[in-house]
Amino acid sequence: MQTDTPDRILRIKTVLARTGLSRSTLYRKMGSGTFPRSIKISTRCAGWRESAVAEWMKNPMFYDTEPEA
Repeated sequence: MQTDTPDRILRIKTVLARTGLSRSTLYRKMGSGTFPRSIKISTRCAGWRESAVAEWMKNPMFYDTEPEA
């Protein structure tokens, strides 16, 4: 599905505010594959796709970054 609005990149403070997670919990969940991975914006900057965070928020208990085979 193509939309007219581009997918925004969220910085860590925004992601933490929207999800209610702590920084350490966020990175632990990323490591275990239960939260979307960040994308590199520049040398020292990373962010998350707004659509990926929204998808996680729909069902955080059963989110998995690995597709089912």
